Amino acid sequence: MSTFEITPIGAVSNVRTDVQDTDNWGAVRSTITVDPRFGDDCMQGLEGFSHVEVLFVFDQFPEPDEYSPSPPRGRSDLPAVGVFAARGPRRPNRIGVTCCRITAVRGRELEVVGLDAVSGTPVIDLKPAMSAFQPRALHEPEWVEVFMGDYFKP
Repeated sequence: MSTFEITPIGAVSNVRTDVQDTDNWGAVRSTITVDPRFGDDCMQGLEGFSHVEVLFVFDQFPEPDEYSPSPPRGRSDLPAVGVFAARGPRRPNRIGVTCCRITAVRGRELEVVGLDAVSGTPVIDLKPAMSAFQPRALHEPEWVEVFMGDYFKP
């Protein structure tokens, strides 16, 4: 397969620095500062959206040695799932994506709430959340509610 290189567009800044602290992201406020090469008006129009999808790199986690199904976060009360049925950081390309609420847009700075990325995380893209791209009827296994119970709590 072909390989490719991605250059970050910016970085995350917030109070979270411990990659092992994996719950309670709901009230985390983050600022994403975009690289000057995009200009001060690179986010013009984004203030009209309520949410943005942030694509980022789990840069503080190595690519796993193997991809055998396992319970999310090693929790024995959850079923074993393959790498593509989980959203954790130990992924083949270590790419994360989270839909966050926009709280402010100022030049090259974007303030969001609920981004589950630690300070210093490289951001590789930003996309406004649009209802046309959201699923009409979403189905997920029951274990997801148990697993995500504390994830976005304040």
